[in-house]
Amino acid sequence: MAKKKKLVRDVAVNRGVADAAAAAEWLAGRGLEDIECLVPDMAGVARGKMMPVEKFVASTSMSIPGSIFLQTITGEYPEDEETFVADPGDGDIVLVPDFATLAVVPWAKDPTAQVIHDAYHQDGRPVDLAPRQVLKRIIELYKHKGWRAVVAPEIEFYLVDRNQDPDYPLKPPIGRSGRAETGRQSYSIAAVNEFDALFDDIYDYSEAQGLEIDTLIHEEGAAQMEINLLHGDPLALADQVFLFKRTIREAALKHGMYATFMAKPIANEPGSAMHIHQSIVDTETGDNIFSNALGGPTREFFAFIGGQQKLLPHVMCMLAPYVNSYRRLLRQSVAPINVHWGYDNRTVGLRVPNSSPQARRVENRVPSSDANPYLAMAASLACGYIGMMEGYVPEEPIDGSAYSLPFGLPRGILEAVALFDESDELSEIFGKSFVSAYRAIKQAEFETFMRVISPWEREYLLLKV
Repeated sequence: MAKKKKLVRDVAVNRGVADAAAAAEWLAGRGLEDIECLVPDMAGVARGKMMPVEKFVASTSMSIPGSIFLQTITGEYPEDEETFVADPGDGDIVLVPDFATLAVVPWAKDPTAQVIHDAYHQDGRPVDLAPRQVLKRIIELYKHKGWRAVVAPEIEFYLVDRNQDPDYPLKPPIGRSGRAETGRQSYSIAAVNEFDALFDDIYDYSEAQGLEIDTLIHEEGAAQMEINLLHGDPLALADQVFLFKRTIREAALKHGMYATFMAKPIANEPGSAMHIHQSIVDTETGDNIFSNALGGPTREFFAFIGGQQKLLPHVMCMLAPYVNSYRRLLRQSVAPINVHWGYDNRTVGLRVPNSSPQARRVENRVPSSDANPYLAMAASLACGYIGMMEGYVPEEPIDGSAYSLPFGLPRGILEAVALFDESDELSEIFGKSFVSAYRAIKQAEFETFMRVISPWEREYLLLKV
């Protein structure tokens, strides 16, 4: 993986500018012809418009239907009329570029740029349903307390053979040896090297976009990989996860395979997670508020864990947003099934890694890799924030395995949505309109799932009942 060393550089050279004038100069200087104007929807899917650079430079704001944030993963819309009460006519909202996210699209055939947008109403108010705005609102809560949240996501995914028929199970792709993986290859360098050409392209694409990878490892599943990102600002890291998913999918397609972030794509293989490491820094001093002057844990540290223990089950619908997400949460399957916590314990939902006092952090191991990074980070940080505001006290840490302990997380999406809907604390932070819309979207997605007859039903019910 020699390409990794290329990522040590000045990111500003390849990504991000200050304003529209700088953007025009940046685009012209690189001879870019088209630009993708992106906005992440509720699923974390890239929506938006593509246009010539000349048109974008002439007017950097554009309109798009507000219902884009109510679209389900199947492309449909909730039938619940309450979700459209705010604007029954489905009027336009305004997309405004965040020039700090401006980057090239390295896999495009024509010279193309991309930039992530924020969504606003016509009167200038932020769109409450926009996931990027949801995360900004949580970051602002910390800012008002003189704090700055720091996160570091770890994203797992599978490489699989191209699969054109959804009725057929997925299988690992063929690597350079000419053979597919068949056993557990956790942390295997040789298994990563099977796909050297692919990962070289991922690193090249990442470098071209100004994205920084910390480490790449092979996870437990067959052709299951994990990419860890450097710690930093939650919004910037959510943007990076959003762009990394596009990057990895595009690189995989170039090599004749798929990259999937489904939580449980293959029945007998481990699921894929998006672990989120979290710490809180005092804005004025730069000190980690989870550690005191003597290096020990603080009240805020324990209260943050207490808030996550109490409330993570209530935001589970954002951490595990699909029916498939809950297939990952099986006992003895390396995924947590509860919100116990422990020191350097990978069997619990909340792990405190070994670290120096300044790097003391809480690793949330509950989210699955299919989660929208903006909403997952917002949900996790919101739980910790409430815990610190209310002074919640966590349970005692777990020393041994937590896999044999009772389930402490919802077992399905409808149960998770109900828990989200009933929490007054979370409704106050996320807003009733967001809670109502998110509930309607998830319920609509479940209804489309119920139209599908699974192989399990044909296997065990067809000739027996």
